[in-house]
Amino acid sequence: MNKLIGSHGRSAVAAVAFALAALVGASTARAQGAAPAPAAVKTTPERIRAATQAIDGAAIQANAATSKDWPTISADYAETRYSKLAEINATTVKDLGLVWTYNLESTRGVEATPLVVDGVMYVTASWSVVHAVDVRTGKRLWMFDPKVPRSFGEKACCDVVNRGVALYKGRVYVGAFDGRLIALDAATGAKVWEKDTIIDHARAYTITGAPRVVNGKVIIGNGGAEFGVRGYVTAYDADTGAQKWRWFTVPGDPSKPFEDESMKRAAGTWDPSGRYWEVGGGGTAWDTIAFDPDLKLVYIGTGNGSPWSQKRRSPAGGDNLYLASIVALNAETGAYVWHYQETPGDNSDYTSTQPMILADLKIGGKPRKVILHAPKNGFFFVIDRTDGKLISAKNFVDVNWATGYGKDGRPIETAKARPDGPFDTIPGPYGAHNWHPMSFNPTTGLVYLPAQNVPLGLIDDKDWKKGAVLPGRTGTGTGWNTGMILSTPSPTNKPFGRLLAWDPVAQKEAWRVEHVSPWNGGTLTTAGNLVFQGTADGRFVAYQAKTGKKVWEAPTGTGVIAAPSTYVVDGKQYVSIAVGWGGAYGVSQRASEKLGLGTVFTFALGGKAPPPQFVALKLEGLLAGVKYDPALVPAGLGLYVSHCVICHGVPGVDRGGNIPNLGYVKTEIITELDKYVFNGVFVNSGMPDFTGRLTPADLDKLRAFIQGTADSIRPQPRK
Repeated sequence: MNKLIGSHGRSAVAAVAFALAALVGASTARAQGAAPAPAAVKTTPERIRAATQAIDGAAIQANAATSKDWPTISADYAETRYSKLAEINATTVKDLGLVWTYNLESTRGVEATPLVVDGVMYVTASWSVVHAVDVRTGKRLWMFDPKVPRSFGEKACCDVVNRGVALYKGRVYVGAFDGRLIALDAATGAKVWEKDTIIDHARAYTITGAPRVVNGKVIIGNGGAEFGVRGYVTAYDADTGAQKWRWFTVPGDPSKPFEDESMKRAAGTWDPSGRYWEVGGGGTAWDTIAFDPDLKLVYIGTGNGSPWSQKRRSPAGGDNLYLASIVALNAETGAYVWHYQETPGDNSDYTSTQPMILADLKIGGKPRKVILHAPKNGFFFVIDRTDGKLISAKNFVDVNWATGYGKDGRPIETAKARPDGPFDTIPGPYGAHNWHPMSFNPTTGLVYLPAQNVPLGLIDDKDWKKGAVLPGRTGTGTGWNTGMILSTPSPTNKPFGRLLAWDPVAQKEAWRVEHVSPWNGGTLTTAGNLVFQGTADGRFVAYQAKTGKKVWEAPTGTGVIAAPSTYVVDGKQYVSIAVGWGGAYGVSQRASEKLGLGTVFTFALGGKAPPPQFVALKLEGLLAGVKYDPALVPAGLGLYVSHCVICHGVPGVDRGGNIPNLGYVKTEIITELDKYVFNGVFVNSGMPDFTGRLTPADLDKLRAFIQGTADSIRPQPRK
């Protein structure tokens, strides 16, 4: 058993978003805590319309000079997450207090950074629900629920999350989890238009990222590489929703005409004997997008291969363009301009979709226009954004798959990068840095980076076939197509989470803060010599940007994964963070002893509001009393790994995240498993319906494994 699922429960790799927790009933939106004093300014639809109508490219660039608002997901086109505001600074931050909290009414992961323009906040919760909140009162102005079919929860690797919205000329743009791009009236939340972005509904495409609006075009990518899709990024007209351009990230069927010269070039780097196009190839552009208005280039980060195993998708090897790359596209036409591939021939889910930052730095005594990037593979890259040439690369955590990068810009791989047998690649598929945003402070010259390690062993699966449900192959029962068996990592591969301050010019660490767990939130840095970050153990913390000294913290109850924003309303600086535990790691693991609904916390100097009531985590005792046949445990293990482990973790070993661990539930749930597995009571909250995929005899095997595992770890009385 331990060989397949890991004695420490690390085999629950990126989590499929299935809700098995009881839903908290929808409640009336409310602001919790003491509301601020009555505002002199009243927020009206007319005022909202006037303020948001003014938001365009010029306004976003102008706001970067003052940081008054937070008009785009990372504050500016350069994606710096840096604010020039300094009312809240390393000296005054001791007086920072809660002003209000807002209930997002969600029980799953919250990954969005709140946008704020003229005192109105736009933020998303799980299932792509959009909330507009009056910052002056903390109360809801409107809410838009795209009503994503809950069956789509099965089609995601990493929780039913959304990373936020875009604002442009009076409209709010959101990518719905089921692949729709939707334009809303910013003043009322009414739908203006809706477009289906999915090219093939037979495949598990989703959207989790925040759109970007560039020169009147709304740009969005899709997710789904774990399930077998072909990646692409699309631009739509902001006014009408008409498609303006689309660029695929990997080549399609070579027997058909290529979409453009870049796809023809890419096809030469794939082995057609693997028939990669049948699984899709992957490369999904599910998160980072940046724009340089001077160079008129859009930069996207591309994802992992589909399947993960290069030997399965491209047996003869090859770079497999444009996987795990940064790609520059012409903003007007979507035409390929250049690329830099950070992980050629990706074999370990080393996506390059992690947020990038555009900066102008002096390197070697000369000014350079650069991209700063810290992808999953553990190296920090400085790349010339005019031509895609590598300037420098240095590992920011320990790595074992490469010793560095050569003058040719390629990694110097070790034998651990793509071996024939089991391998414990460091970092693992969760990445040394995942989607959690980093920030850059031009005053300190440092990047503030949420770094981590989640150990996970891998084995190339020689029995893999597209779409095959194989016992013991993680997630195949819910559509995963990785071509890998997930296994126990080595005892020396330890988990960690830390905040790193990284000098991109010197390519070295300036300071670090160690956290109690991986999967901590994104960062915000300010001219007030501050860095803000939420943590997996339920805290919102401020550090001195120059030294890393902690200068303030506040409880958030549940763990934080999103990044904060800061802005000014009526002359006063606020800081807001959207909280809701979840994501790939957070569905099955946790570091907080508290539970909480998705919540926006908003702080200002002198704030005195009480925090919301945090509920202590109460696990049922270790499962007992389920009758089973011990001979069925091995077969139950295979079924559990292929159908259950991604969301529920290892019974009794893991503690559960925003989905419960089945080793700590009431006995009758496992005894009456059919009521939950076959069109069960939680289907409407995202749990898959396994009717026709599992049999009553399979449930007997699952019961045996779940109860048998709990029994195997139960403390025995001393003799």
